[in-house]
Amino acid sequence: MSCSPRLLKYAIVWLAGVTLLAGPALAIDLAAQVPQGGLLIGQAGVGGRVWLEQRELRVDSQGRFVLGVGRDEQGPLRLTIQHADGRRERCQVAVLPRDWPTERVDGVPQPTVTPPPAIAERIAREQALVARARERDDPRSDFAAGFDWPVKGRVSGRFGSQRIYNGTPKAPHSGLDVAVPTGTPLRAPAAGVVTFAAPDLYLTGGTVLIDHGHGVSSVFLHLSRIDVKVGQRIVKGEVFGAAGATGRATGPHMHWGLNWFDVRLDPGLLVGIGP
Repeated sequence: MSCSPRLLKYAIVWLAGVTLLAGPALAIDLAAQVPQGGLLIGQAGVGGRVWLEQRELRVDSQGRFVLGVGRDEQGPLRLTIQHADGRRERCQVAVLPRDWPTERVDGVPQPTVTPPPAIAERIAREQALVARARERDDPRSDFAAGFDWPVKGRVSGRFGSQRIYNGTPKAPHSGLDVAVPTGTPLRAPAAGVVTFAAPDLYLTGGTVLIDHGHGVSSVFLHLSRIDVKVGQRIVKGEVFGAAGATGRATGPHMHWGLNWFDVRLDPGLLVGIGP
């Protein structure tokens, strides 16, 4: 049975070469591949169900579903779609690999690279709270309306780059940085619900997480001011706080991270910064 050309209807950023597991490539008027770090939206039809491998995805009342492609995902992504009439289709989505820059930095004070046990415990405890907020799976589809820049300025950090301090590889950069002065207002890139807000985390300082539905969320770090509360509904473009350098930051900036549940994604792709 052939996949409908409307099966994967559109994507925020890119949609990858979608092919049947057996049969010809689908004729779809979309980009040929989804890059690592991309967010993909598909269309299953009203009443449809969708699985990514063995994981069932949420499908909204209009038949839309969403999934994220991690930094190191190799693909292909294997999807099964069950239509309202019970027909099933299987498709593959190719993943476009990207080159991730690496920088070596030596001579850094070792406690900065490897925190003492008490600090490490605090960091783990605080990060677990943020991770729990990312588990939320609301039926809202705020992500489908697209994303805007939270603030405009010089991009000072890109998603996926990695530093090696004193020979110790650290986690890849998890978001998009824009250099702006402390106190610069930040606006919600898309509508959502605030699911986490804390002014003084050890690593990330002032931290706000906005849930956009279906497991898609934005997180903003190092804020100098937080203007929202957990549970608050905010609209696209609404000011939720101000940029700063709280926590472990070398200077004032906006850090915008994007997730699909625990999968870290590239926010730059949402606002026109290509892979």
